[in-house]
Amino acid sequence: MLNFPTKLKETRIKNKYSQKQVAEGIGISETLYQKYEYGKTKPAYDVIIKLCNYFNVSADYLLGLSDDPTRH
Repeated sequence: MLNFPTKLKETRIKNKYSQKQVAEGIGISETLYQKYEYGKTKPAYDVIIKLCNYFNVSADYLLGLSDDPTRH
């Protein structure tokens, strides 16, 4: 299974979003979002929820605990 930063970046690229688009979409700065993708900092639970809603994937998928992006 992949780690969170890798899964986050793969999910963003798969959906053809820029880092700026995702950051704006969930209400954080682009710099903070980049730190998540680069593994320099970990998001709070509320940010993980926003990311899951934004990408329409489960938390298990985004956290690398499942290969199934389907929401349960």
